Amino acid sequence: MTTTAAPKDRGVSGDGAGPPGGPAGAEVNAREPLAELFRDLRTSPQGLAGREAARRLVVYGPNGLTRRTVRRWPAELLAQFTQPLAILLAVAAALAWAGGTPALAIAVVAVILLNAGFAFVQEMQAERAVDALAAFLPATARVVRDGLHAEIPARDLVPGDVLIVAEGDRVCADARIIDGAVTVDLSALTGESMPVVRSSEPAEVTGSALDAHDLVFSGTTCTGGEAHTVVTRTGMLTELGRIAALSQRGPTQRSPLETQVRRATWIIAIVAVVVGVAFLPIGVWAGLGWSAAIGFAIGLIVANVPEGLLPIITLALAAGVRELARKGAVVKRLSAVETLGSTTVICTDKTGTLTENRMTVTRIWLPGAELDTGGPVDDPRAGVLAAAAASCTTAQPPTGTQPGSGDPTELALLGLAADLGVAVTPAARDSGRRAVFHFDGHVKRMSVVDETAGILAVRTKGAPETVLPCCTHLLGPDGDSRPLDDAARRELQHSLDRYAAGGLRVLAVAQRILDPGESAPARRENAEAGLTLLGLAAMVDPARPGVAEAVASAHQAGIRIHVITGDYGPTAAAIAHQVGVGRDGGRIVAGEELDQLSDTSLDELLAGHDEIVFARASPEAKLRICEALRAGGQIVAMTGDGVNDAPALRHADIGVAMGRSGTDVAREAATMVLTDDNFATIVVAVDAGRRVFDNVRKFVLYIFAHAVPEVVPFLIFALSGGAVPLPLTVLQILAIDLGTETLPALALGREPAEPGLMNRPPRPRTTGVIGRTLLLRAWLLLGGVSAVLVMGGYFYTLWQAGWHPGDPTGPGSGLHHAYLQATTITFAGIVACQIGTAFAARTDRASLFTIGLFTNPLLLWGILFELVFTAAVIYTPPLQHIFGTASLSWTQLAVIAPFPIIVWGADELARWVIRRRPAVSSP
Repeated sequence: MTTTAAPKDRGVSGDGAGPPGGPAGAEVNAREPLAELFRDLRTSPQGLAGREAARRLVVYGPNGLTRRTVRRWPAELLAQFTQPLAILLAVAAALAWAGGTPALAIAVVAVILLNAGFAFVQEMQAERAVDALAAFLPATARVVRDGLHAEIPARDLVPGDVLIVAEGDRVCADARIIDGAVTVDLSALTGESMPVVRSSEPAEVTGSALDAHDLVFSGTTCTGGEAHTVVTRTGMLTELGRIAALSQRGPTQRSPLETQVRRATWIIAIVAVVVGVAFLPIGVWAGLGWSAAIGFAIGLIVANVPEGLLPIITLALAAGVRELARKGAVVKRLSAVETLGSTTVICTDKTGTLTENRMTVTRIWLPGAELDTGGPVDDPRAGVLAAAAASCTTAQPPTGTQPGSGDPTELALLGLAADLGVAVTPAARDSGRRAVFHFDGHVKRMSVVDETAGILAVRTKGAPETVLPCCTHLLGPDGDSRPLDDAARRELQHSLDRYAAGGLRVLAVAQRILDPGESAPARRENAEAGLTLLGLAAMVDPARPGVAEAVASAHQAGIRIHVITGDYGPTAAAIAHQVGVGRDGGRIVAGEELDQLSDTSLDELLAGHDEIVFARASPEAKLRICEALRAGGQIVAMTGDGVNDAPALRHADIGVAMGRSGTDVAREAATMVLTDDNFATIVVAVDAGRRVFDNVRKFVLYIFAHAVPEVVPFLIFALSGGAVPLPLTVLQILAIDLGTETLPALALGREPAEPGLMNRPPRPRTTGVIGRTLLLRAWLLLGGVSAVLVMGGYFYTLWQAGWHPGDPTGPGSGLHHAYLQATTITFAGIVACQIGTAFAARTDRASLFTIGLFTNPLLLWGILFELVFTAAVIYTPPLQHIFGTASLSWTQLAVIAPFPIIVWGADELARWVIRRRPAVSSP
């Protein structure tokens, strides 16, 4: 077949042609005979040389999808001006302009621009922070370079690379199969949900290249089998790249927390407008005049607007995501941070999550004998068992500086064979293989057909309960084959139970020598029949350090833990009991028993308080358990690592995939990825999720508490009909909301966890960040005390100067300087109350002394900035002119100095009463 040309500007040709301008200077047809394909790509089944691959990487560029340059920022920036608070401030600016105060209108517009710019920058930073988390999850590909197997970043793939595709892998480039067969999920490209078989045997295809039986494509998923392929296209020249070039990025979904806060801001906006409009005629009726009444309405609106609320929440969530990433939990969505805090049930795998996933064979059971691998092994049958088990693997043992890759169980079997002097090299293993029946999650065993010295043999390894039914004989002490009778089966079961009680994982190994001239079986059921049991290999996978403590912490937090594993029930239960999951002799539900349970029975089983070990569970069982728990109102975190775990990970509230041992499919489906595969990291993430939610409530409390002392001065001014001069100006409110308030609020978002955070039960899903208790504490307690103190300082300053209600205080009057000092006292008093509120907001129930005054250095720096900014506004002549302030004497400063202690003390007393209430009512 000749090479097919295509226009140079086409990303993908319909015949599956390779990249334009290939290494040979011509386009490559991926469907041409393999010999010609290798020639045109200048490669071979032994792969590229490292230097050649590096050169091609420069020519073709990284193997990745480039995001289309879309100028999204104008729309994102414009969206900041359509927020309810921005609209509200715009109304205030229009009223100021109409009322004849253009300077105030310009100031309010400046606030709108500043707030929008700040929010825009924070959202863009949050988006970049989430996008940057991809660095924690480097996608890799297994290739043949310089004739050796190697694992490289997927971005370094180039045309001509020999790429190995196996079960669970995401295909990283368009490629042609040169050896083997795989089952591929093409739904990402075709929309068809049924996987298709692709192999090295070409078939005539007249339609799309996607129908070619020997091609695989980037972005698809291998759900079974293993194959060697040669890469023909990378990056944006792949089929996936063509689709990506036509696609637009979808909108970002807002988290429930952000939705709640936006709903609250609309309520605040409506309340502010209603109050402002309602008091406008009251002010006119009281004799203020339209100009003063409009100024009053503007002040009321501005005082009710928490300008920094939305960007601070976005920043807090983004900071939580970054913190979790540093601790080994990569969270893909901001919303997941808050969901983590309400988790009620964790469904975890055992191997690699509760344990180290580092298998070592410690005991070998042979018919009539039991050997400890730590001592001398002199039974020749042990070598037969080890060689057969090592032949039935696909893992790559460690060589030199290269770590091993593959299933830890298979690595343990390869290590056993090497220790017993019957090492099986991957090259010899693969060259002698005639057929392979890969491990299946349903049958829980794997079989191969090998040819050694002209003798064909079937070798099988897997779970004992699935291998033993396939066996009719066992290997006797003298090497002869004898029937596997009931007595032998009872002895086997006794040994299995004993190993399982010790937390050992057990594999059965069997084989069958084929008759001379007999061909390799083509069907699994034919191969796995009439086997001879060689023995059992018992291996240990020790519990991870720190898991037991993490389980205890989860229990204290009111979180139940169910173990869902494909392992043998007693083994899984022993490991679970070692780390504290479940009780000794607790419920074990095997896969067959689970399949027989009705949905109602399963709901009743999971509704109890017991922690259950689900053994020999299929991926479908995981999904069923997840749906049953969610139907019962539980917030479920589900772990998984396999391709078939993806549905359960998607359906769970928090899908948790393994970053090291997990497949690409599981990582894509999950909400959170553990870069260390450690169960303890899940509990750390729950703790962080609770803390982030609490901290959001803390700075919302802090911001809302200042609305009362800012609103009360305007109400007194309006209700007195102007007899009491305005105690606070609009510009002074803006100086508080945007100058002194922001940094302490940001610092509260980084507050350390409050004592007892993980000792209280999970919060209900319906619990909002803004509740009645928070509003009462903010507006009635903290805000009320602050308003009384601030207005007291204001009236004290005027009365000291001889003022009486109705006396003129405008420019030129004898009381004008005293009035400026009084408004400055109001301004500085609110700032002082802010400091007390900030310390009070640090805890919800506990005393501040339990966490310490200086445990949040960011808050101390924020308060220092607050004081410096306030001093500048009060004592700097240019700022005095802008904000209408006057210098305060030491005596006047002494009046407001106790305000922080009084505000904090009132809240501390209220929390002490709340803590005492349960103790008083109890016997």
